[in-house]
Amino acid sequence: MCFFNLIFMRIKSFIAIFFLCLLPASAQLTLDDCNKKARENYPLIRQYELVEKSSTYDIANANKGYLPQLSFYAKATYQSEVTEIPITVPGMNIEGLTKDQYQAVLELNQTIWDGGNIRSQKNISKYTSVLEKQQVEVELFALKDRVNQLFFGILLLNEQLKQNELLNKEFQNNYDRVKALMDNGMATKSDLEAIRVEQLRTNQRRTELSSTLKAYLEMLSLFIGETVSENTQLSKPEIRLPEIGIFNNNRPEILFFDAQSSLYESNKKLVNSTTMPRLGLFAQAGYGKPGLNMLKNEFSPYFIGGVRFNWNFGNFYTKDNSFKKLELNIEKSELQKQIFLFNSNIKVSQQMNEIKKMMEILQSDDEIIELRGNIKNSALIRVENGTLSVTDLIREINAEYLAVQDKVLHEIQLLMGIENLKTTLNN
Repeated sequence: MCFFNLIFMRIKSFIAIFFLCLLPASAQLTLDDCNKKARENYPLIRQYELVEKSSTYDIANANKGYLPQLSFYAKATYQSEVTEIPITVPGMNIEGLTKDQYQAVLELNQTIWDGGNIRSQKNISKYTSVLEKQQVEVELFALKDRVNQLFFGILLLNEQLKQNELLNKEFQNNYDRVKALMDNGMATKSDLEAIRVEQLRTNQRRTELSSTLKAYLEMLSLFIGETVSENTQLSKPEIRLPEIGIFNNNRPEILFFDAQSSLYESNKKLVNSTTMPRLGLFAQAGYGKPGLNMLKNEFSPYFIGGVRFNWNFGNFYTKDNSFKKLELNIEKSELQKQIFLFNSNIKVSQQMNEIKKMMEILQSDDEIIELRGNIKNSALIRVENGTLSVTDLIREINAEYLAVQDKVLHEIQLLMGIENLKTTLNN
């Protein structure tokens, strides 16, 4: 019989373990997960695709400059005077041109050399696309700070709620202890009511924390595009003080300034191309009155083909000023980059000092909590002995609670400081 009971118990254990394995694991989110999902969910990310398509169209249009260009024009004119032959030949009647003339022409042009204009236009389209994408990247990067604030805010609220629950249990234990003392005539009703007041305040604080946590969870859910509930576990990052010497500033703003400079350099090449000669082939097919034969006063078709060379010297007048203006823009972009780096370096220095400060503060938090615990325990004994009031005990309980809260806050502040440093340098 015992054998069958043993088999039955093992089967029950196996079934229980099996169904536990089928239960979904509680959702867990890391800070990197939240930032990645927020980026993918943010509407601005669609602008990447729009910028890419726009650049593709611009480059395709520029390439079509190498295709043969077909044009058509027509005109009808009436002249006050026409060309006449100032001689008279006996026996011959040379008819003069009529004053009304007509012409319709279909012309085909093929570019052979355009001074690099089309190539410059393609480069401008490419660097404009890079600049616009980097602008989007700068705006998306600002999203990271907002997600970080929400993430660490939720971590802090969760820790505060845990400590609030412990404090509530602490007051409940002391309520029962004081009630027993009151039954034995060693405490008064007002002592019991004082602890009850603290219980109510603790519950009020819990309501405030829960309401704030709910708002933070809803905002984070909107950012990452999925539900984040109180059951979702947020993975707390490890406390690792980064070595500042190994960092390089990889902020998207740096690439944005570089893209600006590249775009201005491309515009310089475009300006230079406007002072270059143009060489091409052309062909004309026409129909008019008169045709190519000016002595034939009737409608006739004609054809012309050849090579066309064109050089516009007027663009030389504005070339130097255009170059100087673009050079100024390049200098402005470089200056903005240097200002950004300067401000970033100052911010990094401040953040490093803040991190070191928080690490030093954390080192003494545990000792403060331990001492506060000892003081509270001593107060409990004195209350039971009748040498200390319940009000004093409540003060010591709250002091220990605040010490624990300080440690929780300092730890979250340290984590935020480290993450803010990484964000400042985009590492």
